[in-house]
Amino acid sequence: MDVHELLEGVKTGGVSISEAEKYLKDLPYQDLGFCKLDHHRSLRSGFGEVIYCSGKALEHLIGIYQSFEQRKENVLGTRASREQYEAVRAVVPEVEYDALGRTLKLQYQKPELIGEIAVCTGGTSDIPVAEEAAQTAEFFGSSVNRIYDVGVAGIHRLLSKTEEIRRANCVIAIAGMEGALGGVVAGLVDHPVIAVPTSIGYGANFGGISALLTMLNSCAEGMSVVNIDNGFGAGYMAVQINRLAVQGKVS
Repeated sequence: MDVHELLEGVKTGGVSISEAEKYLKDLPYQDLGFCKLDHHRSLRSGFGEVIYCSGKALEHLIGIYQSFEQRKENVLGTRASREQYEAVRAVVPEVEYDALGRTLKLQYQKPELIGEIAVCTGGTSDIPVAEEAAQTAEFFGSSVNRIYDVGVAGIHRLLSKTEEIRRANCVIAIAGMEGALGGVVAGLVDHPVIAVPTSIGYGANFGGISALLTMLNSCAEGMSVVNIDNGFGAGYMAVQINRLAVQGKVS
């Protein structure tokens, strides 16, 4: 339940004043000792708290998800392992895990999916990063069109999907190796492109640095670049762009 729902509940009598006071005590954040959960974030930015799961102790992660379960609030976790999922699910059965995108979702209110974001990959090895981006975008209310394995090594595959890609309000282009996909896509569309370099490639790829430098040095206009393997960052930014595009069309 977010603050708007809480106030509506008080207004209609579904939530008592004492219940509302208890809920609001944890705003703007809830101090669990080992972390401070930002329950106020959706009110400020339109997006709720996101948990980076990698490296977190199991007991800490369980405590975080229990807090959101008690408040019946949505929360997205990224870079979660199956071990972490199994531990959280034992205490919070509603949690959902995607092994490919490594997302750990607790979703009580599912948003209407609006607009369209195209998520493209150079190859199938880039799909885990793409799924992190796509699932982030869907979690926050954007419709996603997945267009995978359209790298420049077989550019006819990409060109056959040009009209689909142009239909989207924002494009996420994900590629490793030399990272050429972002620049090529940006040269084909008139909407923003977010390029994501991945750590996929042989030795001289330097763990994604070669793809990152290619994307940063692209001469194609209208393309921004996020960090190596940062599917979450690309998905989050794409949702913001998509929301603005949808609002512009409605107005």
